[in-house]
Amino acid sequence: MSDTVQQWPTAVEIATESLRLEPLRAAHAAESFELFDDVLLHAWTGGEPLARDELRARYRRLAAGRSPDGTQGWLNWMLRRTADGLLVGTVQATLERTADGRLAAELAWVVGTAHQGRGHAREGALAMARWLREQRVDVLLAHVHPGHAASAGVARALGLAPTGTVVDGEVRWSSDASDGSGSDGGGSGGTAGSGGPGRPSR
Repeated sequence: MSDTVQQWPTAVEIATESLRLEPLRAAHAAESFELFDDVLLHAWTGGEPLARDELRARYRRLAAGRSPDGTQGWLNWMLRRTADGLLVGTVQATLERTADGRLAAELAWVVGTAHQGRGHAREGALAMARWLREQRVDVLLAHVHPGHAASAGVARALGLAPTGTVVDGEVRWSSDASDGSGSDGGGSGGTAGSGGPGRPSR
């Protein structure tokens, strides 16, 4: 029996043309509570906004960077607009090893209602995906509601394509051309959505 512990990449700050991606910290909860305390963000994914204490506890758990049993890597970034310093959203990646040993990342993105329609989800998700590929992530995945055209556009910009797999009413998108019929690509992160937060799975 092997005692080897899976080592996961650690989130680092990433800068884009108009955003700064800050690795998630528990302290972000105070600043982001009002941004995500919005029922409209759950229109496509269900659920409801977290209470202030719940959000803080969730961020503290996610900031650990890995699941308690070590089988998943948890990478989360807050999106801060450089022009005015405001937090506008978040992007995340849940890392797992596939059955054939490849490294897969399930992606999700959320942008606050007041900041949508400005390309923040696309810009932040592209920066995250680029960084993940530099970390030798082999497969990128996302689950998108079939009626959510904005999220589908982000997924397509990331180089993902819809597959024939539907999970809880959401279409699985994948960067793996062979992933067309529900093959195990790993990853169990939240639903992607520029207008709705990822389904909490951590």
